[in-house]
Amino acid sequence: PDEAAKESVSLISNDRTKGIDASTAHRTADGWAYGFPELGREQPGVIASAKRVANPGCWPQGPIASLRPLVSAGLLPADFPVTVNGISGYSGGGRSMIEDYEAKGEDAPEFFPYGLTLQHKHVPELRRYARLERDPLMQPSVGNFAQGMITVVPLQLGTLERVPAGAELHAAIADHFAGIPGSVVEVAPYAASERLPEIEPEHYNGTNRMKLHVFANDRRAQALLVAVYDNLGKGASGAAVQ
Repeated sequence: PDEAAKESVSLISNDRTKGIDASTAHRTADGWAYGFPELGREQPGVIASAKRVANPGCWPQGPIASLRPLVSAGLLPADFPVTVNGISGYSGGGRSMIEDYEAKGEDAPEFFPYGLTLQHKHVPELRRYARLERDPLMQPSVGNFAQGMITVVPLQLGTLERVPAGAELHAAIADHFAGIPGSVVEVAPYAASERLPEIEPEHYNGTNRMKLHVFANDRRAQALLVAVYDNLGKGASGAAVQ
């Protein structure tokens, strides 16, 4: 078994025929349902009827939630060169990073980029469920706080033959989540903002909520897709319970 499988944690129901795997081992494997109910209108039913469910990773969920509706709507081509940035609490960096941060205490770095080999374990998962045809460039970082996260997908839309307006991007994302019963993913209203106090990585800590934002400058043909959620809530245990 690979390292992800060794770290697998399964929650087995009483009849021992259904399981939720919390590791990275089966997130793109055939025969396993991806445990992100907001993936599409049919996904809650897929999960409910599945015998094997792979719990999503924390880092991909925000970008998948932002990108999949746009690719599905044809506003972004599947071969678009996607980049993902963000910051997570140090619990998002795995056991060794947690131990390192807690050992250093106040001397731990406030901002620490990692995954600099561009081989982040969540790239295959992000590519598959965002419906991308090429690997995204993913550059995560952690801060000196235990949990919470923000993911950011910057879009240089000027390279496209038809450049979608920011309002179109927002409408496609809002329509996607409006059609999913019981969704805990909220789409913020589309409005020009220089800064928002709720775009703060610890804003939704202790909850299973995720909030998506679309910011755009149509004159420059640029946009930002931002997701705020708890990496240990909607990004991990909250997703498993949901």
